[in-house]
Amino acid sequence: MRAYRAQVATELRLAARNGEQLLVSLVIPVVVLVFFSTVEVGVLPDGVTRRIDFVAPGVLALAVMSTAMVALGISTGFERSYGVLKRLGATPLGRPRWLAAKLTAVLVAVGVQVAVLVPVSLALGWRPGGPGWPAVPAVVAGTVAFAGIGLALAGTLRALVNLAVVNGLYVALLLLGDMVVPLESLPGAVEVVARALPAAALSGALGSAVGVGTGGGAVVAWVVLGVWAVLAPVVAAWRFRWE
Repeated sequence: MRAYRAQVATELRLAARNGEQLLVSLVIPVVVLVFFSTVEVGVLPDGVTRRIDFVAPGVLALAVMSTAMVALGISTGFERSYGVLKRLGATPLGRPRWLAAKLTAVLVAVGVQVAVLVPVSLALGWRPGGPGWPAVPAVVAGTVAFAGIGLALAGTLRALVNLAVVNGLYVALLLLGDMVVPLESLPGAVEVVARALPAAALSGALGSAVGVGTGGGAVVAWVVLGVWAVLAPVVAAWRFRWE
C-alpha cells in the first residue's frame, strides 16, 4: 500500500505542475461554462428554458472527458514512449498498483473539477432539480469509460499520433456530446451516432440526475454509458502494450 500511496501522490503532483493538463482539465471547462451560459448562442433542448440548466451538466461531462481521456491518455502515451511504464512495471509498485494509482489520481482530479464547476454553475444561476444523487454514479461510470478510452489509445499508438488522435476526439465529442449543442439540433443520422457515444451518454445521464431530460432518452443514456464503462476498460486491458 505504501508504494501505491506514493504513486498516487506523485501522479497528483505531476498533474498540478503540468500547465497543459490544468488548462484542459479546469480552465477550458470553466471558460466553456461561463461563455455558453451567458451568451445567447445556438438553441436549447425541448423543455429547457434557461441556458445554464442545459450547459451545466454538459460541462461537468466535458470536465470528466478532459481529465479521464485527454489528460490521462496523453500523459500515459508519453510515459510509455519514454520507457517509464516499462521501468515502473519492474519496480515493487508493479503494473496493477500503477494502474490503480493512475485511476485513483484521475478520480481525485475529477472530484476537484466538480468542486470547482458546481459552485461556478450555482453562481451563474443554476438551480438543479431531480434527485441529484445519480450524478455520482454517472460521474464514476463516465470516468471509467473515458479512462478506458484514453488508456486504450495510449497503449496502442505512438505518442505523437496518440496526442493528435486524443485531441481530435476531444473536439469531436465536445460537438457531438450534448454539451454545448443539443442533440436534437443535429442532422438525423448524426444524432443517432452521437447518442451511441460516451460523451452524449454521460451528458444525458447527468442531465437526468439534475432534472434535465427524462423518459426513454435518459434510460438510453444510462444504458449506453454502462456499456462504455464496461467495454472501454476491457479493450484497454486487452490492447495495452507497456513498451
